[in-house]
Amino acid sequence: TGQNYIIVRLVAGSGAEPAQRVDVLEELKLGESFSGVLQVRGFHNQSRAFLFQDSWRNVRASAAVAEGLLQKLRGRIEFTLLLTLKQERLNSGVILSIHHSEQRFLELESSAPRNEIRLHYHTQDQRPHTEVFPYRLADDRWHKISVGVSSSHIVLHVDCSRIYERVVDTPAMDIPALSSVWLGQRNAAHGFYKGIMQDVQLVLMPQGHISQCPDLNRTCPTCNDFHGLVQKIMELQDLLAKTSSKLARAEEKMKSLDGCYCEKTCSLDGEVYREGDAWIDGCRNCTCSNGTVKCEAVYCPPLLCAPDTAPTYMPGACCKECQPVCIFRGRVYVERDKKSVRDAEGNCQLFECQEHSMNKVDDPPCPELNCPELEQISLTDRCCKVCRGHDFCAEGSSQICVENSECVNLEAGACCSCKDGFRSLRDDSAYCQDIDECAEGKHYCRENTVCVNTPGSFMCICHTGYIRIDDYSCTEHDECVTGQHDCDENALCFNTVGGHSCSCKPGFVGNGTVCRALCDGLCQNGGSCISPDTCICQQGFTGKRCETDIDECLDGFVECDSRATCVNLPGWYHCECRDGYHDNGMFSANGESCEDIDECEMERHSCANDTVCFNMDGSYDCRCPHGKNCSGDCVHDNKVKHNSQIWVLDSDRCSVCSCQNGLVMCRRMVCDCDNPTADLFCCPECDPRISSQCLHQNGVLTYSSGDSWVENCQQCQCLRGEVDCWPISCPPVQDCEFTAVPEGECCPRCVTNPCQANTISNDITKTCTDEHGISRFSGSTWTKHGTECILCQCKNGHVCCSVDPLCL
Repeated sequence: TGQNYIIVRLVAGSGAEPAQRVDVLEELKLGESFSGVLQVRGFHNQSRAFLFQDSWRNVRASAAVAEGLLQKLRGRIEFTLLLTLKQERLNSGVILSIHHSEQRFLELESSAPRNEIRLHYHTQDQRPHTEVFPYRLADDRWHKISVGVSSSHIVLHVDCSRIYERVVDTPAMDIPALSSVWLGQRNAAHGFYKGIMQDVQLVLMPQGHISQCPDLNRTCPTCNDFHGLVQKIMELQDLLAKTSSKLARAEEKMKSLDGCYCEKTCSLDGEVYREGDAWIDGCRNCTCSNGTVKCEAVYCPPLLCAPDTAPTYMPGACCKECQPVCIFRGRVYVERDKKSVRDAEGNCQLFECQEHSMNKVDDPPCPELNCPELEQISLTDRCCKVCRGHDFCAEGSSQICVENSECVNLEAGACCSCKDGFRSLRDDSAYCQDIDECAEGKHYCRENTVCVNTPGSFMCICHTGYIRIDDYSCTEHDECVTGQHDCDENALCFNTVGGHSCSCKPGFVGNGTVCRALCDGLCQNGGSCISPDTCICQQGFTGKRCETDIDECLDGFVECDSRATCVNLPGWYHCECRDGYHDNGMFSANGESCEDIDECEMERHSCANDTVCFNMDGSYDCRCPHGKNCSGDCVHDNKVKHNSQIWVLDSDRCSVCSCQNGLVMCRRMVCDCDNPTADLFCCPECDPRISSQCLHQNGVLTYSSGDSWVENCQQCQCLRGEVDCWPISCPPVQDCEFTAVPEGECCPRCVTNPCQANTISNDITKTCTDEHGISRFSGSTWTKHGTECILCQCKNGHVCCSVDPLCL
């Protein structure tokens, strides 16, 4: 609570530290380089705001600006989005969007046709989620907006009033690199916001709305703050217990070593040396110290050679020695160096440096070459040509490569090169010493192993009681052999440190724990591939590839109660109460829970003062009392409408109302597209203009104004060139602790296995006990002890563990 109090004081007192606040408008430098955006006067006098207009603008942060903003937002589970806006009526547009490809990691959207504020994000388990708040922002009036995220809490403030506070799945801000940041639009073609915006800010701490509305300061922590603190304390207790256990074991080992003395010996190349022994090994001085051989390269003092000598390596010597030199045709040659020259007649003569002079020596006859003349090369130290690729090492050059060195052929000679795992002791690599990969950290030994150096390499030896997985790692036991794994029958099991991994066999696809036959993506909408080109469809879909949604309402599979009407959904359906009825809270699937609305008692009728309201099943009637002569007039919006009068609603020019014997009847205007005077505002489906059409995100399909379609579990509609999408309404799932959304479907269904559930209603009273006996709250996650890739989660008293494939 102390930490939380400090955070609140910071926000309330100073608005927020500069490092914790990102001014989006300032970062984008709006107004300087973006067309379609005009600077105007803001909500307060002299304040700066921006008018977003046109549909060809491209307000996107540069790659550098976007990465800087996302770097601050990554990994955050507590932040607040603040802004002030004035959105045009009838507009549906995106205010801020952070997305990568089709994945929306943070997007705020305001829809006038649906009167909704939508927040799109990704959950911790990588599921796209949309939280919908019924509220009308697009009314051409100024509003202050604050969307606060604090772990699993989302709080919406409008004009400094808390409108909604909800507990949701925790957003995941693991935003990948190269993600896009857009303001006032989703991308270059969709979601154009129209209106004015100012003061768009990201406050990287909870309760950020206080800086926008200081009077809303509070000092009490949220439930999530408290639960997070308890979880941290439990984790610290776990760490303390593990550390204490390791310290106790170390003390026991130290006690067993007291009073014990053993002289340690060293072993090298089959020879045993005692402590303190020293010897020369090739070009190295070696000593035995504490059971370990330590070798250093022999020190070669600098040579001061006479003018007629030069330093050079001699056979069997580690250091260079001064040797006589010869001067021949302006070049210096060392003792035993050879040089071939040709005389005036073109004959080759071979000379060798001997005792300061170049003496002519006999060169053996040249062998016949079996390669073309173009492949023959001349050498400087012999008269005979050789074929390209000649093996100089076979002639004896390999004899100069002595210790842990090997001869390497070059085009015109040979040289020495250290073998793998060795480094040179001389600049000509004739002598090389072993690299201790273990001591220098150049090995690949992993968990439960100890590194042991070997000549030119190393070995990873398993600790006592462990078994080998591969050359570099060991584990306690082989779960694949003992059958203690959760791999699918069509998967291969691979033992890993502290666990195992699963990989589907060829011809199957999946995460290894679940594998299904591969149909090259032919099975749609969650259909299962049981053999090539054969799909078994999920309930609600049909067709060879499960591509067709079964319209349960149209095909007569569903019989809704007379007080309800059937509404088809992708793969599902539900019975929705008709006008004049509402659900009594029992939510029966066939609509039996729909009951009549008593318009008379609730004063939701339009009967005039001289008539009496009489409730009817699903409606009401305005009756004239016996003995009276009623006018049949109606009262609508506090105005008297005469009997048989017809008028258009002031708030909706597309709705026509009439007064019939005291009863107001309203309906949408009937659209006749053959009528040239049809109101295109009310009848968008009659609008033939190309500018009123909408382009699908794939850039191929087009929709006419008024068209509706379903995509990615969203209902979309094209209206006057703008696309508005909202989540499909799913029927409530009653008496269900664990729910899951089947693959290819949009709405949740009950499941009995908690580990298969996408969503649970967390009950903090139902805790789990982990492998150390520590109690965990429902909803908490942890990594299984001794593993890196097995994640566990507590789901209302049930421990569910799975292998994270991205970790392997």
